[in-house]
Amino acid sequence: MQVELHGYEYSVYSWIARLALREKGVEHAWNEINPFEENLPANYLRLNPFKRVPTLVHNDFVVYETNAITRYVDEAFDGPLLQRTLPVERARCHQIMSVVDSYAYWPLIRQVFSHGVFRSRLGRPAQTTEVRQGLDAAPRVLAALEKLTGSSQFLCGNEMSLADIHLAPMLGYFTLLPEANALLDGYPRLRSWWSAMSRQSSVQATMPQLPNAAS
Repeated sequence: MQVELHGYEYSVYSWIARLALREKGVEHAWNEINPFEENLPANYLRLNPFKRVPTLVHNDFVVYETNAITRYVDEAFDGPLLQRTLPVERARCHQIMSVVDSYAYWPLIRQVFSHGVFRSRLGRPAQTTEVRQGLDAAPRVLAALEKLTGSSQFLCGNEMSLADIHLAPMLGYFTLLPEANALLDGYPRLRSWWSAMSRQSSVQATMPQLPNAAS
């Protein structure tokens, strides 16, 4: 049974896919694909015509789009269930995952992380206006997630779910900027959840090792 994950080392969505595979205990081969390169390998474009990552290949089955990948990983392999069965918990998980994709990704990752952390470490130009716009937009997202975060250890009950797996890498990257990390202190339930999640062995094992700041 061959499992391959094609992704970019620093991609937050590739991190999400790796985290899901780790939680399920699925061994897999890693194929590095940089979606920012002008000319991607033709064999990858045959798998994913949209030039995005990640893409999962399981034997002869190919699936891209991170939500589809993590759901497939949960349903196709043995291991702890990452999707809830109770309708209320299942709906809450899907709601959080949708908030992550629709409202959290752009300000937290594309603006705050990319321009506030990542670009400088690669020696690339960054725009401080993007960081500020992201920080200004983040409280609305964090407040919504704070309201959706209950008193249980995980977001949708007492066991880790795909909601935890999708949100953790987003906050992991976002909080690398000190100002963003301080901003999270205003949302105590979310802060407590992230503090616990960041210590999970699966999160630590899959966390990308970013390059040091360029001199």
